[in-house]
Amino acid sequence: MLAIAVGTGSISKNKFPSRLSTSVACILLLLTTGCSQGETKSAQSIEAINANSAVAASNSISTLRIGYVGSSEPTGPLGWAKKKGILDSELQKAGFKNITFARFPNGPDLNEALVAGQLDVGSLGDTPAIVLRARGQETRLLRITQFNTTAWLVAKKNGPRSLAELKGQKIATQKGSYMHRYLLGLLAEAKIAKDVKVVHLMTTEAKAALERGDIAAYATSSDLGPFLKSQGFPVIDSSANHKGLSGTSLVIATESFLAKQADFPQKFNAILTEAAKDLKANSEEYYQYHAQTTKYPVDIIKISLPLKQISEEPLPAEGVKLLEGTKKFLVSQGLAKSDFKLTDWVAEEK
Repeated sequence: MLAIAVGTGSISKNKFPSRLSTSVACILLLLTTGCSQGETKSAQSIEAINANSAVAASNSISTLRIGYVGSSEPTGPLGWAKKKGILDSELQKAGFKNITFARFPNGPDLNEALVAGQLDVGSLGDTPAIVLRARGQETRLLRITQFNTTAWLVAKKNGPRSLAELKGQKIATQKGSYMHRYLLGLLAEAKIAKDVKVVHLMTTEAKAALERGDIAAYATSSDLGPFLKSQGFPVIDSSANHKGLSGTSLVIATESFLAKQADFPQKFNAILTEAAKDLKANSEEYYQYHAQTTKYPVDIIKISLPLKQISEEPLPAEGVKLLEGTKKFLVSQGLAKSDFKLTDWVAEEK
């Protein structure tokens, strides 16, 4: 049996001003309410939700509904467990006859599906998961699957080359993501939050927007950042240069689901631990899978995902410290509606 233990070391505090500018904060408060107006879900996520809705009313405990943010298939330990057949075989032993997957373009969309009762488990970034819990939604933290995930601030060609040169410019990012939280912290740290305009833009549209010059810079993900750099777009900054601004990837579950499956956290964590160890032992095969899934070159994936970021235990101490710092920042800026103890959020293994 795997034991979940929260690290007892002191958690470093992020050194940010207590408030962002009113104008930027007002725009970003939309984080707490999910998607932006007029935003559309991917065809895949709509298709999956419709399929899940059909069984929602009479959902049997034998059906497990998993949502994830990302590419055509999940990546990391969850994706590897799915690809290698570990997930299906072990969950079937646990009594789950049906396992469905729903893909979402970003965390707020996945949050909506969890709130609507269309998912049991969600794999997503720290910021949307914390925002959802802070709204009073009854979720439990099962696992940190990855920590110290790098976010990048990439500029348009022939554009700004420093944070100071971004004053008066428009910066975009994918709202509700760990990249968004990184951008907020960076602007606050540089004391230029009131001098820039932050707008929402999906990652899939970032390269074209930079090429057209619609935006001066884009705060982007761990894989798209190095890819854009390889395409000649200048990198202004990355979260690796700032303590506490990198992201974590989480797996959460609804309390209503766990009430029916008290031993699920133990069984699911055992599966993901096995998958994490296996992907590290077969790193070249995993990198090929990750590259094929995300459509990025293998060399970019190796830069974006050092395997030391993949956790073999449910709650690594370093990941917990980073998660606590993210929570405190979101609460201090009013982006998370209430504070809560991480220890109270963690699902108990039985």
